[in-house]
Amino acid sequence: MWIGSQEEMTRRYPITAAVLPYRFALAAVSLTGVHGCWGGIVLMWSGDHPQEATPGERGHLIASADRLASLLDDAPSPPSLPEQPRIWPLEAVRHPTQTAMVAADYLDRLPEGALALDLEGRVTFVSGTAARLLGRPADQLLGARPWQALRWLDDPAYEDQYRTAVVSRTPLSFEALRPPDQWLTFHLHPDTSGISVRVTPCTQQPDDSAAPAAQRPAAPTGRLYQLVHLAAALTETVTVRDVAALISDQVLPAFAAQGMVLSALDAGRLKITAHHGYPDDNIEGLDALPPDTDLTPAGQVLASGVPGFFASPADMARSHPRAPQISGKQAWAFLPLVIASRPVGCCILSYDRPHTFTADERAVLTPLARLIAQALDRARLYDAQHRLVHELQQTLLPRTLPALPGLDVAARYLPAGRGLDVSGDFYDLLRLDDTTVAAFIGDVEGHSIAAATLMGQVRTAIHAHATAGAAPDEVLSRTDRLLADLESDLLVTCLYAHMDLARERLTLASAGHVPPLLLKPHHGGRILDIEPGPPLGIGADVHYPVTAAPLRDGAILALYTDGLVEKPGRDAADTTSDLLEHVAGTDDPDLGHLADSLIHRAWPTGQYTDDVTVLLLRASHNHVSVQGS
Repeated sequence: MWIGSQEEMTRRYPITAAVLPYRFALAAVSLTGVHGCWGGIVLMWSGDHPQEATPGERGHLIASADRLASLLDDAPSPPSLPEQPRIWPLEAVRHPTQTAMVAADYLDRLPEGALALDLEGRVTFVSGTAARLLGRPADQLLGARPWQALRWLDDPAYEDQYRTAVVSRTPLSFEALRPPDQWLTFHLHPDTSGISVRVTPCTQQPDDSAAPAAQRPAAPTGRLYQLVHLAAALTETVTVRDVAALISDQVLPAFAAQGMVLSALDAGRLKITAHHGYPDDNIEGLDALPPDTDLTPAGQVLASGVPGFFASPADMARSHPRAPQISGKQAWAFLPLVIASRPVGCCILSYDRPHTFTADERAVLTPLARLIAQALDRARLYDAQHRLVHELQQTLLPRTLPALPGLDVAARYLPAGRGLDVSGDFYDLLRLDDTTVAAFIGDVEGHSIAAATLMGQVRTAIHAHATAGAAPDEVLSRTDRLLADLESDLLVTCLYAHMDLARERLTLASAGHVPPLLLKPHHGGRILDIEPGPPLGIGADVHYPVTAAPLRDGAILALYTDGLVEKPGRDAADTTSDLLEHVAGTDDPDLGHLADSLIHRAWPTGQYTDDVTVLLLRASHNHVSVQGS
């Protein structure tokens, strides 16, 4: 196998091209004998080697490999094969030892500095002039790498100049600013044993075309760091919207592109999930295309798995004549999104002007497409699960609360975080007759589909027992027995309140739930002293104490879950007392505003550590009596 240029490496082996984004030629030949393949040899040439190997070179490589394979076949015992590849640099011709001091004296007399680096980048020789120009004693430079010994050279772009010289074996130069205002030029001359470096002061500050390496457009290694950065950013995306936003905000600027279309393969169609830099009417013509479409190259690159780069409308029109008119752009990169031969979608980067894609751009965009494919596939799965969880949660919570004369109601349910965990909080309001209602609130242990399912069973059981006329303690006892029969490992806290609006009476029973508040706007409120029973699901013959309290006209019963008052590092009793003080100064008659005010008071930043549910009920007995008459 012969790779004669970086462009060919990018086309055939994009991941290798991203790791080694340098100019060099490469040959690889296997050592295949009669007993099988023993291994292989890889040879590298400097970047100035012709891109095509001569027939003589190819013949010599193959003949040499055959001879080596025969030697291995004829060996009296199997050879000891290395765990890691072995690398042999060709040795350069050395000058006689006795000339070393003369050479050092000669270099010290020159007005420019001289450095020698080995193939690992370590300084093996430094002249006095070089030490003065670099501002560091020679003994502190010897054995160190320049970008480690000199802070102002500690930049990946400078280190990349060394790597480029080592791999390509071609001379290069760059400028760097030694603080505060001394510009230096570094001339690198590599061979098979290391690099000779000439250091000269600049007579004037370089212009933009000769800017220091750190200020130039991304060098090959800079592109590699860019790929690593984008890969890390993609791992943090959660939703499809996150993936699209990252491409728009980071990938487009990184490659100087102006437009983006992100399509996902769904039900046999390429459906556009996000776009940037296109008018909506253009996008409509590209949405929901079949994968085998010839309107754009999307289907072709998805089928082949090979990216398509089109530098101009004429370049695109040769294979897809209608695409330039539909898109309105001038250059395109079609990136197939494929995971283990499974097509996921297509990402299109586009340009408002013709754009020639360099070899290192292609080398980075090709593996980047695979990372985008994984992020998009993961995000679509998350979105699908999130929709499922949201729909499940909505079916388990009441869509609306019943209207009852003499009772105002407000409810708030706020799940914590962005994860797929399902909240175990639940609440409901049941109309028992014209003047009585049952309100309950609870919390299932854990955050999972199992918790949500159990929550639905608890709501159904409480609803059935309450509407059958059971007293508050009986409702909880019967529900506890049901959970025991279900053999669930999860416990459930619950607070059940029976409100008789005509008799102005409140009866409550608690299964290990946080106590409710009885609020009196303008007059503060109090925590109702309720003796709690054990959580539901214990399974024993449990008795739940009942607490009765008067229900005065205008009083507000506040039921809530522990997520409202339990905060890390703070006692729940202190949080509850603070909420009571807050209510004392509130005069808003709207219960919805009051519920929002309570939540904001407890969690002003909105970063809840647990799900928060609040149910407020206000009695208005005058209205009840009028309705009754």
